[in-house]
Amino acid sequence: MKDVLALAVCAVFAGLAAWHFRMAMLPMTGEGGAVPSVGGKPVFVPTRRSTVAVGVILLLFAGLVAATAGFVPLTLPAPVLAWLCYGLAAGLLARAVGEFKYVGFFKRVRGSPFARLDTLVYSPVCLLLAVGVALVGWWSRG
Repeated sequence: MKDVLALAVCAVFAGLAAWHFRMAMLPMTGEGGAVPSVGGKPVFVPTRRSTVAVGVILLLFAGLVAATAGFVPLTLPAPVLAWLCYGLAAGLLARAVGEFKYVGFFKRVRGSPFARLDTLVYSPVCLLLAVGVALVGWWSRG
């Protein structure tokens, strides 16, 4: 069970990374739901570099989960990897809860394509990843 969950979490992180790399190379035009917007105008416009950076970070998250599950050998002790997973899980949980304005389950700005996708997809995925990462850390704590 542990290995299946760890592989699934790694696959989701790798898929999200690939999506960010795709978005960096072939950005969508218009209001596609990738960033929060108000009145049809994006709250921020991510640069190609920042989108690639998010993709790299997501790959590092996949690597952390893979190392914690024992798929990739690292010299870090199992308890350190487990605590890194707990920190990642806390960050993912915070993303799911949100900052109470544009992002997360408790956002106030609603009605945009991003807000709908955030409620239906982005925040639930973050919540599920938080649980998955925490479980991988728990099962692998040594």
